[in-house]
Amino acid sequence: MYLGRLLARFVNRLRRGDGFEVGMLQNIRKLQLTEVQRDGMRFAGQFNAQLMDYLRQYIGAGISTDEIDRLVTDYTHQHKHTPATLGYLGYTKSCCTSVNEVICHGIPGDYVLKNGDIINVDITSIVDGWHGDQSETFLIGEVSNEGRRVTQCAFDAMHRAIAALEPGCPVSVIGDNVVEEATLRGFTVVREYVGHGLGRRFHQYPNIPHVPDRKSKQERLLPGMCFTVEPMINAGSRFTRLDTTDNWTVRTRDGRLSAQFEHTVLMREDGPEILTQCVNGPRRGHKF
Repeated sequence: MYLGRLLARFVNRLRRGDGFEVGMLQNIRKLQLTEVQRDGMRFAGQFNAQLMDYLRQYIGAGISTDEIDRLVTDYTHQHKHTPATLGYLGYTKSCCTSVNEVICHGIPGDYVLKNGDIINVDITSIVDGWHGDQSETFLIGEVSNEGRRVTQCAFDAMHRAIAALEPGCPVSVIGDNVVEEATLRGFTVVREYVGHGLGRRFHQYPNIPHVPDRKSKQERLLPGMCFTVEPMINAGSRFTRLDTTDNWTVRTRDGRLSAQFEHTVLMREDGPEILTQCVNGPRRGHKF
């Protein structure tokens, strides 16, 4: 999330597949967390999931996206934690609310949710220095068949990709599975915006593209690494359009719907562990 030139620089780095930290490729071991550090990430993920469960009771027709943001801010501060996006590189809100054709980075404002909308709510919390990061797409009232189908695809593609992971596997396993799931259902996958490693930093190595590329085929997900899996699935073409009035909001170029789900994942020695699973939220196999 960058403003102006910073955003353009950030996106270009993502497209090139560059890491976020200088010398990160030479310091892979720093990303392989100890058991104590893993517990730090677990606590952050658990709080973030708790926050999402708190929000879901309020998300429906009649609430504004700014009201959702206030709920995030108040709940997080009441628990003595920090919304990661608030003030991050100039961003002024505590979450992202992406409605209908908005793919990601939608800024909360005066828009009031109405029957038929779909909305992705993306929240990240800092808990004792560690980050928990996730998002869900919510269906508001009676949603179109296309809206329901693209939401289901984003959810299933995320879980399919996570389930396919093994210790030491290439990052590209994620993109392989997301693309296959989306293609089977007649949808497309956003390429410009990707998942990422996280820990004490909000964004760090490795980049997690949802379409396989040369770099992701070479890089490995080792035990102790934490990262996000967050496919963005478009009902129409894969192409995106950045809103230059705020330099944050990203929309589908053709104006059709987009949906996304995201979890924070820890790669353990015996396989992936989802750190942001909600108690009351959808689990793998859920039907929308």
